[in-house]
Amino acid sequence: MATPATAHAQGRGARDVDTSDEFRLLATLEDGPVKAQIRQRIITAWLPMAHRLAYRLRERGEHLDDLKQVAALGLVKAVDRFDPDRAEAFEQFAVPTITGELKRHFRDHTWHVHVPRRIQDLRTKVRTAVQELSTSPDGRTPTAAQVAAHARLTEQDAALGLKALGTYRSLSLEAALDHGGDGGDGHALVDVLGEPEDAFGLVEDRAAAKPFLAGLPERDRRILYLRFFEDLTQSAIAARLGITQMHVSRLLSRALARVRAEVSKGPAEEYRKAA
Repeated sequence: MATPATAHAQGRGARDVDTSDEFRLLATLEDGPVKAQIRQRIITAWLPMAHRLAYRLRERGEHLDDLKQVAALGLVKAVDRFDPDRAEAFEQFAVPTITGELKRHFRDHTWHVHVPRRIQDLRTKVRTAVQELSTSPDGRTPTAAQVAAHARLTEQDAALGLKALGTYRSLSLEAALDHGGDGGDGHALVDVLGEPEDAFGLVEDRAAAKPFLAGLPERDRRILYLRFFEDLTQSAIAARLGITQMHVSRLLSRALARVRAEVSKGPAEEYRKAA
């Protein structure tokens, strides 16, 4: 019988690896250098099998080296949890453990937009159904109803899964825009995104102040208009109205204070009246 190290060196398949004796010995040893050495020997013998499981998922967008590391972690967990007295074949125990570790990696670390696990599972079922249905002779994109029937889901769940197809990978703001397949015009997505508009706040302030401005005395309204719309100085306003600059200053301050007070209590007052 070939030793695990020999089987690994010769590149044999997983079923040619026999570590049953090592596992039985491992279960009898106390923690120490000898147990660590045997444990490492088992892990090394089964590592090609773990890498093969990772290789099957190489087309899902993750780097193969990262997947191999995750698979190796799953293998270590399988080795530490395996009980030779309760299971006969290590491979039958290890494969689900490693596969589960890989699935958790995709679920927890590769989604750019976080969605609940149920939606992630729906996405997987819908993605498989879409791939299988897309091979039909007519070449049409399957509808939500067709996906639901094929995947044995409700149409609502199929619709959720279809929406989730676009949440696994996010689009970079530096991505070039594609205008109908003409190669784009050099603009990126960030170039067409909106920015905070300071004038929105100004519009809201004007709308809030307008009814209270209308309630001011005629002279106060005229002074505010000359100051803020015609941009006259207080001296110029005083000369036009035939009053002193100090009087203009007092009237201006009083009018502004009144409008501010009315605006600040306006919503609360309206709510009180409505109640």
